[in-house]
Amino acid sequence: MLHQVPLAKTSMHDIETLIIGAGVVGLAIARKQAMAGQDVLVVEKNDIIGSETSARNSEVIHAGIYYPKDSFKARLCVEGKHLLYAHCASHGVPHKRLGKLIVASHPDQIPTLQSIREKAAANGVDDLRLLTEDETLALEPDLGAVASLHSPSTGIIDSHAYMLSLQGDAEAHGCQIAFNTAAQSWEALGGGGGEGGGGFRVCFSGDVEMVLTCRNLIISGGLHSSVFASASAAPAAQNVRPTLFAKGNYFRLNGRAPFSHLIYPVPEPGGLGVHLTLDMGGQARFGPDVEWVDGLEYEVDPRRGDKFYAAIRSYWPNLPDGSLEPDYSGIRPKLVGPGEPAADFRFWTPQDHGLPGLVGLFGIESPGLTASLAIANHVHTLL
Repeated sequence: MLHQVPLAKTSMHDIETLIIGAGVVGLAIARKQAMAGQDVLVVEKNDIIGSETSARNSEVIHAGIYYPKDSFKARLCVEGKHLLYAHCASHGVPHKRLGKLIVASHPDQIPTLQSIREKAAANGVDDLRLLTEDETLALEPDLGAVASLHSPSTGIIDSHAYMLSLQGDAEAHGCQIAFNTAAQSWEALGGGGGEGGGGFRVCFSGDVEMVLTCRNLIISGGLHSSVFASASAAPAAQNVRPTLFAKGNYFRLNGRAPFSHLIYPVPEPGGLGVHLTLDMGGQARFGPDVEWVDGLEYEVDPRRGDKFYAAIRSYWPNLPDGSLEPDYSGIRPKLVGPGEPAADFRFWTPQDHGLPGLVGLFGIESPGLTASLAIANHVHTLL
């Protein structure tokens, strides 16, 4: 609880840097700020780290293939991928650089593969290789494919072990984390968040109500960032765009898959299609689909598996009947709704709202895990 954390008073504020949310991005930011010598407190409304979006995803290390050139998603994914592989190696975080195949099931999809390759090259991903049908089947004989795009730098990671490593680094540099503590509202103090004055007052709920002041306030609340950012009388808070919830359901394979790579279909509107990923133990799972929801409800409807069979058989024709079982689901924070072009990560900065020391992160969905260390570096430059 927040009231159990002994805080070190920093000049005019209770804490120098207050971070809302202990998901993978919040923890990466906390690590960066603590290692830079700041006095950091992270508050998390749940009782463990990363229990929402960060724990409910495909655990894929993305290469940076699909995103528009010069977008935050493209730049931070490519930068973050290199940082993440290095971090995993230095911290003993379980991961595998398996590579993935983006599969064309019909000849008319081959131009799309070529377009994806060109877009990836523009993002600095220059290791993709377009494979013929024979080359594809030599790697994965059970695929139904006429061609594929091979991404050797795509991988998988144990996301929980990764988050623990971030938490460990942050705490080793003095960061504190308060669980079961929900941030309710905030206000700017006089003069903004500048050195020696200004800052922010944040109200919390928990066993007891608490109020803290801080010089820097970083909103990294994932699905809840928009709600908290708008919970203020500050004029800028009235223009915060709400976050929409896109639920992604996953099904696991009953048995072992005959694949050693991650297998993706050609992307579809709203996501990357129902793809096959492997966990660290080699278990295959499929997903996510896209289901727009109003709240946080994670039960997987077994009936949704009926549509999975047709989607998967577009690239794995011999998927056995009755071989899929409901697994888990995750909810992605979206800034745009169904049928709209995909949105970039959004960083709410002093340039937007005029309050030095305040940074908000919105719409941090995939590839947020891959990009987390690069996002932390970017936020550091904004303070």
